[in-house]
Amino acid sequence: MTRIINKKPNPGIARVLGLVPFGAVIILYVICSDIRLHENPNDKLLPSFSSMWSAISQIAFSPDVRTGNYLFWADTLSSLKRLAWGLGSSFVIAIVFGIALGLIPYAAALANSFVAALSLVPPLALLPILFIAFGLDELSKIVLIILGVAPYLVRDLALRIEQMPYELLVKAQTMGASTFQIIVRIVLPQMLPRVLDGLRFSIGPAWLFLIAAEAIASTDGLGYRIFLVRRYLAMDIIIPYVAWIAALAFLMDLGLRVLSQRLFPWAKAST
Repeated sequence: MTRIINKKPNPGIARVLGLVPFGAVIILYVICSDIRLHENPNDKLLPSFSSMWSAISQIAFSPDVRTGNYLFWADTLSSLKRLAWGLGSSFVIAIVFGIALGLIPYAAALANSFVAALSLVPPLALLPILFIAFGLDELSKIVLIILGVAPYLVRDLALRIEQMPYELLVKAQTMGASTFQIIVRIVLPQMLPRVLDGLRFSIGPAWLFLIAAEAIASTDGLGYRIFLVRRYLAMDIIIPYVAWIAALAFLMDLGLRVLSQRLFPWAKAST
């Protein structure tokens, strides 16, 4: 008897199926927008695609009269800089502390409980403390991303190292490998693809922390702009900004996935 759990779509059908939800959402939006605009041409809740394109074109391709900047691209650059610093720092912290906690028993005994407790603290609850401690500039926003992402990556990496076959470490020691050599030759090649996967899964939370920080204290950035124009119910700017953030997150995820496949092709084959 053929069961649905044993039927797999071919790659072409899988791509088409993946596009179906997006098409459904767009069609639903167009229908609802047309209904509201038909009843009230000045409705701001669900603007038409043409009005959204007009509003975004204005801030993307015309310089701001006050600053002379192209606001859409300036906001994008500011947010991506903060995100790059936060995720890059989290990656380095995860490598250093994750390996230490997963490989060195004394380090695990010293810091495991602290990292576990830190990972359970809601990062957004720390935002006022960060603003007081580090000011309203870039550092507080970057630290918020690090506090939200790094503890998860550290715990995930330490757990994966503990699950490595112990025989590998014993054989390496039998052959005279030092701790540094074991880390460089055995642990890092196996764990780097896992850390990149963890970083991919952290992109969404990292954007959340960034938007929250920019909404409260910033003078530029995608989150700042969204919360600034909401005062005027400018949905023709808010919706394209949200879609742009989703597109950037998708491209970041895709980039990390391609990077992992290029650098560690054996990792995918072994899973």
